[in-house]
Amino acid sequence: MKVTINDVAARAGVSIKTVSRVINNEPSVRPATKKKVMDAVEALNYQPNLAARNLAGTRSYTIAFIYDNPNAYYVIDMQNGILEACKARGYELLIHPTNAKSANVHEELRNLVEHSKIAGLVLTPPFSETQSFIDTVKALDVDYVRIVSSEAALDDEDNCIQVDDSAAAFDITQHLLQLGHRRIGFLCGGEEHVSTHGRLAGYRSALETAGVAIDENLILKGEYSFDSGVQGAKTLLQSDNPPTAIFASNDEMAAGALFAARLMHIAIPEQLSIVGFEDSPFSRQTWPKLTTAHQPNNEIAKCAAALVLSKARGKGAAESASANKEAGIKREFTPTLVIRDSSGPAPETATGKS
Repeated sequence: MKVTINDVAARAGVSIKTVSRVINNEPSVRPATKKKVMDAVEALNYQPNLAARNLAGTRSYTIAFIYDNPNAYYVIDMQNGILEACKARGYELLIHPTNAKSANVHEELRNLVEHSKIAGLVLTPPFSETQSFIDTVKALDVDYVRIVSSEAALDDEDNCIQVDDSAAAFDITQHLLQLGHRRIGFLCGGEEHVSTHGRLAGYRSALETAGVAIDENLILKGEYSFDSGVQGAKTLLQSDNPPTAIFASNDEMAAGALFAARLMHIAIPEQLSIVGFEDSPFSRQTWPKLTTAHQPNNEIAKCAAALVLSKARGKGAAESASANKEAGIKREFTPTLVIRDSSGPAPETATGKS
């Protein structure tokens, strides 16, 4: 039998109107009354009718996730994390894929916000790192949270969840250096992604810290895709002085580099080490499994959704900060090194010729 608002009101000993005010998070309800109602909601496992709530008033109980990313694993992790935060707070999720390079993308965003009832937006790269897109969002006067690389320029830090790509890339490159590698190729992701520049900066910094000269010929432009990894690896490995290790900007590219090495009959990791970034399923589906940096996309998404919902509920600054702390909303993440079988000693080190 479906639990109704009448059942909640009866259990809490309050009116139906009071239950509605509590569910809608109206500020005028006394804390003791709110606790009684929420205890009843939890005890009865009451699920409000979100569609009816949206239609009944001016408040929205839906947030939108806007993305353009070819990596399906990344998108699924983001969706699941945001959805988990929405369910915990009685909100719905609107998923809106779009083309970041479309000439109509700004108009598309305006139509989404104006014609759909949206409480807030969660933005991922490249949208979250494109200033013109952020300017459009700000002009729409809608709550939003950006998931960005820590290399991104910020004028709205309170609206951001940051990922320290540079520090993680430093750790990955240092791992290869400790294995004796000195010629380390780097396959860049798309230039429109700030994460690409952050990961490249970490690679450069690690080499400089170790006193290893940077060979610009080992750094290739590319895209966050399998095919780009294949082509980039072939270019590096067919050169007159090929690298002993390749650092690909994400796991999909690293899987492509591994495929290219297989086609060229190069043993991994005995003759060549290959590492990726993000710890997506690609890193665990290859053979050998990829050394990478674990990026907790599900948790990042969950924190981004919790933050935008905190803003959408209209809390004051002090109350919002307290709520964020209580909810465990983390604002900064650094992916952590995961060592697997695709990285090993440089060939010279392995044969005692270092």
